[in-house]
Amino acid sequence: MRQDWQHLDESDVRVRPGRRSSRPRSKNRPEHADARSAMVVGVDRGRWTCVLDSDPESRITAMRARELGRKSAVIGDRVDVIGDLSGKPGTLARMVRVARRDSVLRRTADDTDPYERVVVANAEQLVIVCALAAPQPRAGFIDRALVAAYAGGLRPVLCLTKADLKGPEDVVSTYAHLDLPIVVTRSDRAPDALREQLAGRVSALVGHSGVGKSTLINILIPQARRVTGEVSAIGKGRHTSTSAVALPLPDGGWAVDTPGIRSFGLAHVTSDDVLDAFPDLSDGAEDCPSGCRHLGAPHDSGCGLERLSEADPARARRLESLRRLLRSHAGIEEE
Repeated sequence: MRQDWQHLDESDVRVRPGRRSSRPRSKNRPEHADARSAMVVGVDRGRWTCVLDSDPESRITAMRARELGRKSAVIGDRVDVIGDLSGKPGTLARMVRVARRDSVLRRTADDTDPYERVVVANAEQLVIVCALAAPQPRAGFIDRALVAAYAGGLRPVLCLTKADLKGPEDVVSTYAHLDLPIVVTRSDRAPDALREQLAGRVSALVGHSGVGKSTLINILIPQARRVTGEVSAIGKGRHTSTSAVALPLPDGGWAVDTPGIRSFGLAHVTSDDVLDAFPDLSDGAEDCPSGCRHLGAPHDSGCGLERLSEADPARARRLESLRRLLRSHAGIEEE
């Protein structure tokens, strides 16, 4: 029976002005109470590999849920995931939340680059891998990595490799005044001291190409099969690791292997962050005149850091490292 249209009102008709729906938009988002916690261990072209907290052996692939907007995740992030969590080939979960980070390792391409790159989140410590020979150690890189660690809330650890080629005494003495764990490895011995430092922790490893970082990873985690490479004739390593990845350690914890880098930019770090990264020197700043930038002559005079280091050659070397970074931040080129 045909219904008389005269008896209909607006509740019986869906009004569609133009092409837009009349249904009111809502900012409410689903709570996803059934979401499960996981850690991001790999990132590749808009897909995140995650390990469920409840199943450390699991590996699931997730995409970013719409409600996250532009918010993304990096290696080490704690996330909540829903959907197909079986991990079977071809399945895809959704990443619906990214937890607040406890620590962040950041770097820029150089000191003038405004684009800040988050390398890893929630790492407990930063292992700075430096070869004692082939290639030669670079104090500038170590200092910059230390600054990034302190600024990001990570505990720094210095790992000196290839001690069978050259002794570590000079480098160790340079950092003797820092509360900095230092481990030394050789190609003819197992890296037991490093293994002990990594056990039960989430650690990010950084270093120039060719320093032996991937070799160490393969010894500590045989199933990792990270590609290694030789040092070129000009003393620079060839890039082998091309992307960061978190790998489970046999004794518990995670090792985040990062790609070998040429430089460690600190455009995101303030001058105060730089000074705070040198606790053996920062107390001397209390004696500095107003407006002192701690750059040293001819840029500053009467700097309290100068007096602090006059009677200590090791501190004098540390002061010069600090001033190199501060001059870089100030845009002053080294002569």
